[in-house]
Amino acid sequence: MRQPAWLLLAVAVGALLLAPGLEGRATAACAPTLQDGFGPFGRSMPPMRAKIGTGHVLTGVVLSALDCRPLRGAQVQFWQSNKNGRYTMAVSATVITDRAGRFRFEGPVPTAYEGREGHIHIRVIAHGFKPLLTRYVPPRGSRRGEVRLVLEPEQL
Repeated sequence: MRQPAWLLLAVAVGALLLAPGLEGRATAACAPTLQDGFGPFGRSMPPMRAKIGTGHVLTGVVLSALDCRPLRGAQVQFWQSNKNGRYTMAVSATVITDRAGRFRFEGPVPTAYEGREGHIHIRVIAHGFKPLLTRYVPPRGSRRGEVRLVLEPEQL
């Protein structure tokens, strides 16, 4: 026996409304990115630029944990060490996300130092959201990477 289309639609909408985690809180699909509070932050804001060298391209998107919507105008700061393991303005940058919450950053392949694997420190600042401090570690030999950065609202 075939069910009317309106009945199937009503059941689907009802299931969505009753699904756990959909009452204004972050769902598993938009769980906030884990904080990694370590890094060279606090020195000053890195220069506005999307490229500090060549060898590795990192792209990504910044989203709200509330509803997975993209965050336009978020400030994404990158700090990378030089070949001697030092953090300087020459190997740092700031980009602003576009209306789809996307960004692109290009720099040298992150180098390992003092027994640490190569990595890029990332800080994201967006109005109405808690700042995010995290780190990106590219897979060995990778020339490209992509990250999904999910921010928590300042107040729920």
